Amino acid sequence: MTTVAPVPSSRDLPHPAREEIRLEGVLHALSDPVRLRIVRELAAEGIEVSCSHFDLPVTKSTTTHHFRVLRENGVIRQVYEGTAKMNGLRRDDLDELFPGLLDRLLTAAARQAARHGEG
Repeated sequence: MTTVAPVPSSRDLPHPAREEIRLEGVLHALSDPVRLRIVRELAAEGIEVSCSHFDLPVTKSTTTHHFRVLRENGVIRQVYEGTAKMNGLRRDDLDELFPGLLDRLLTAAARQAARHGEG
């Protein structure tokens, strides 16, 4: 019996495979305050959330750019559910590739936010 792979939808978004995720790409993606904020919120939620969940201080096109940078560098996974684009942190992949990195970055970001009254 031959198994046929599903045909990708035109709405499928490209993601790097786990083995393609590079440390410098992850660090680049997390170097922007808005992207770091997105990742902190995803980590706090612990579930996939839609783009509209985030109240970011940038335009819609800039928000789209930030999500794309996070996705293309393997930090988040984005999938369509109906008309909503859902976002989830690729914690398992990041923890496997770079043990402890995400937790340490999230802790450092939380401490910085507390110091600067950013919540």
